[in-house]
Amino acid sequence: MTYFLVKMIHILSGAVLFGTGAGIAFFMLRAHASRDAATVAGVARIVVLADFVFTATAVVVQPISGLILIVMQGYGLDEPWLMAAYGLYVITGLCWLPVVAIQLQLKRLAEQAAADGADLPPAYHRLYRLWFILGWPAFAAVLGIYWLMIAKPAI
Repeated sequence: MTYFLVKMIHILSGAVLFGTGAGIAFFMLRAHASRDAATVAGVARIVVLADFVFTATAVVVQPISGLILIVMQGYGLDEPWLMAAYGLYVITGLCWLPVVAIQLQLKRLAEQAAADGADLPPAYHRLYRLWFILGWPAFAAVLGIYWLMIAKPAI
């Protein structure tokens, strides 16, 4: 029963991590496409909150529940497929942390532009491109982790 509960928590937190990331990307892309500072500001406020409430929680739960599952299943912490998963998790984090900071900056820039009745400034567009670029390796790394967890390949 404990194993089932831990595995369920691990799977659900993985789904939250992936799903929140995909949802945030979709909503930010759609808001950006509107080119409306007020829309971007409103969506960015929600995205920042979602990242802190959902993504940050899942980022903490994943390694804890994963470690418990590793021990419960009798795997060594240094299994090659686990080492690859750890590496991909680090890549995801190295992309996600700057993305969170960028989202805060995008929100502030959009709020200021909306308050001034102005277009989104060039700084917003530069940061948005960086935000977009950083999303791809993080997304790919999470997919890689899913594959590793399912396949458990002999690497």
